[in-house]
Amino acid sequence: MDVLALIGRILFVLLFLGSGFAHIAQADAMSGYAASKGVPQAKLATVASGVLLVVGGLMVLLGVWMDLGALLLVLFLVPTAVLMHAFWKETDPQTKQLEMISFQKDVALAGGALLILALYAGYGEELGLTITGPLF
Repeated sequence: MDVLALIGRILFVLLFLGSGFAHIAQADAMSGYAASKGVPQAKLATVASGVLLVVGGLMVLLGVWMDLGALLLVLFLVPTAVLMHAFWKETDPQTKQLEMISFQKDVALAGGALLILALYAGYGEELGLTITGPLF
């Protein structure tokens, strides 16, 4: 089961690590999109969210205070779902559908991160293949 948990963690964080590095490396392009959604200080928010994604993703991947890493991912995902993918504000049907899909993806990933937080906080080192035990 330890190897299975590790494989699950690897698959789970691939999205966050790729997206986090893109937020940092392509901050100018991505901050334009954030600004169009009304995010204040869009470039700073884009870079900060990229750092949050990378740090949270690495913590879950490596098993270093994995509960905190999962919480960091939730702190990114929930506001992003609401602020960046507000499908209820869209009038174009295709745009509305795309934003709803992105909103639901973020909410589902937040649920997965909360599940990781709960499992790791409850079972801790019994999940195996981690560097540290839970922080919380």
